[in-house]
This record gives sequence, C-alpha cells and structure tokens, in this order.
Amino acid sequence: MQSRRVSFHTLGCKLNFSESSTLAREFVEGGFVRVAPDAEADICVINSCSVTEHADKKCRNLIRRLHRRNPEAIIAVTGCYAQLKPEEIAAIEGVDLVLSNNDKGALFRRVAELSGKGRAQVYSCDTDSLTSFFAAFSSGDRTRAFLKVQDGCDYCCSYCTIHYARGASRNLPVADLVAQARRIAAGGQREIVLTGVNTGDFGRTTGERFIDLLRGLSEVEGIDRYRISSIEPNLLTDEIIEFCASSPKFQHHFHIPLQSGSDRILGLMRRRYTSARFADRIAAVRRAMPDAFIGIDVIVGFPGETEEDFRTTYAFLEKLRPAFLHIFPFSERPGTPAVELPGKVQASVATHRVEELEALCDRLHGAFCAAATETEDHVLFESTVRGGMMFGYTGNYRRVKAPADRRRINTICRVRLGEMDEAHDLAGEILD
Repeated sequence: MQSRRVSFHTLGCKLNFSESSTLAREFVEGGFVRVAPDAEADICVINSCSVTEHADKKCRNLIRRLHRRNPEAIIAVTGCYAQLKPEEIAAIEGVDLVLSNNDKGALFRRVAELSGKGRAQVYSCDTDSLTSFFAAFSSGDRTRAFLKVQDGCDYCCSYCTIHYARGASRNLPVADLVAQARRIAAGGQREIVLTGVNTGDFGRTTGERFIDLLRGLSEVEGIDRYRISSIEPNLLTDEIIEFCASSPKFQHHFHIPLQSGSDRILGLMRRRYTSARFADRIAAVRRAMPDAFIGIDVIVGFPGETEEDFRTTYAFLEKLRPAFLHIFPFSERPGTPAVELPGKVQASVATHRVEELEALCDRLHGAFCAAATETEDHVLFESTVRGGMMFGYTGNYRRVKAPADRRRINTICRVRLGEMDEAHDLAGEILD
C-alpha cells in the first residue's frame, strides 16, 4: 500500500515555521511521505497567520487553490486565523479540519482518524483553551534552525490580535529548551534563531529569566551561532546586551519593534515605552556592539497619525540609522481597540508613507553594508546557489556572495569583503 502524501503550507512568522516543521516530522515518523507544497498530496496542512487582513485573504485563496487542484485532498487548517475565525474557515469549500493553536499537538492524530473528505470539523478554537505549550523547532535547512522558546503575549497593544490568537505568555523550562538545542546540534545545524511571540518575556510560567535561557543555550556544543529573532525594547536589558556583547555565540544582531516614533501614537497603540526609551536601548546596544545590525519594525497609517506624526517618525528613524526597516501599513483587525479610534488614514496616504520609509530603508541598509567593504569577517554559507554563487551571512547579518563551493556549505569561513552590488550583497573572497 502506497504511503499517503502530506504537504505543508506555512503563512506568517518564523514561529509558525518552527511549528510546521515539527508537525511535518510527526507525520513522517507516522508513515506519511512529505511532499513539496506544489506537489500532489493526499493531505494539505495549512498553518495560518492573521496579523493583517491580507494574511487572512492569503489563507482563503490558498485553501481554494489547493481544493481546485485536488478536490479529493484532505485540507486541515491551524494557526492564528483558525484560532480567531474557525467558522469562517470551516465554511470554505474543501476544508475538512480546523484546529486551534492549542490543538496543534493533536493534528496528526485527528488527520489520521479521517477516512476521507466530509463536513468540516472544528476543534477547541476558544481563547480560554490556550494554556498548553506546543514545543517546536525547525529542521531540514542544513544551516539554520528556528527554536520556539516562548508563546503567547500578555501585552494588549490596541491594534493586535495575537494575544487572542496565542493566549497568555508561557514557556518551557530552560533545561527542556537546552535539550532541544542539543537535538538541533546533533542534526548538524550550526545556527539557531530564538523565536516566540514575545521572546524577552520568557519565564512567565517557570520563574526563570530570558538571560538564564541565553546562558544555558550558550553551553550547547555544536551550535556556533544564536540570533534573537525579536525582542521588545522595554525587555532588552543592559544585562542581555552585555551578555550578547561578550558571548562568542550570540550574534550582534537585534530586531527591535518600534512601531512609531511619535509618543502620541505610541500611547494610542498602548506600547510600553517612549521614543526616548527606545533611543536609549539603541544607544546601549551600540555602546557595547558598535557593529551591531539593528532591524526595526514600523507601522504607518495608524488611526490618528497626522503628517506631523509621520515626519516625527521619519526623522527619528533617520537619526537612529538602523540597518533595516520592516514597514507595515496599518491593518484594521476586528475586535481590537484600534478599530474604534478616530482619524482613519486614507490608504493612498499610508501607501505613500510606506514608500518614503522604503526609500529610507534602502539608503540605510546600503550604508550599513557598504561600511564593511575591504574588511574581513566570518560568514556561514548556506545551500542556496544562484547564478553560480553561494550566499551566507556575517554575524551581524550582512549578506555575502562567493563562487559556489559545496564543500563550504554549512561552514563558517573567514572572508575578505569586497564590492557591494545593487542588492547590497557583498562580494566575498574566502581566505581559509
């Protein structure tokens, strides 16, 4: 009897990516054959996102496309969109299972129990059920793994549905996560990205601290690099900064959400810091790590954002000089306080503001990368090869290209950095 084929389709963040990878391992261990997302499959698993209306729409379109391609395939949907709007998803033709974030651990069993397609079944999609922790890490990438260290969020920002979709902040003990890191190391991966909804809030359920986790992970043999995927500015302590600066494993790479440079807008967003506090954290990072890559999230077009507010944000970012900007136009999410705020910003205005910040990002990122030309650094090369070139990253996340050499993949090489191209990639001459 031929093994059933299963495909995975992950939308949204790296947290979802780590969870999908873990689910896929369970299916393979259970006798299924994992196939590529565009291949014919008997079961299609969608791990959904709901951070914006566009993310919801993307999921709906994916469901319809998969069903048209193979009307007999079982379609199971989990993730944040499934958590928030299960009945909406269940009403889409072709859907067989809708499972909450809390029910992800039972997905394999529930799919295996199905004898064929039928009326959509919906399981435990209520916020009160979001209490368990689905342990997850990604595998398959030869170089980098994403390790889920925390889930949920106790912050209730006025524009965000994640605390409804993911529940309260919670985590596994440090010892369990260190054990998972050892499994990753045994699989041959050299770098781990720590991921979660609010990573710096680690320890809510175990009484430990995020710095305890960092120290524990740094002792794992076989892992050469760690990155912190994102950390709230109010949780980026001097202790964490000093540890990363002195650690040979934790990279000088920080992703810190700002959302607005206007204190008035930050207040409307219910963020837990001011622009002055944010600037203080950036200064603290740069004092300890002058070469640090700093990426910043920004939302434009938030209700009530005037031209003056936007200009304040633009000037603030220009002065901070981050290495990269992740820019999002505001997306109204039903059930959030921001829906009721006055002063809606026209879509055309928000689009223009996004374009202005994208141009600023291009300039800032180019300057950051160009500053490294004619210097030496260490690059971890990945398996992607395009046009005869392989690519990798320095510790502070400058992308480097060099002539493809399979022997160098998943190795850290000393490299001389040369000319920068239009994509801000640096030419690399391998020195060892």
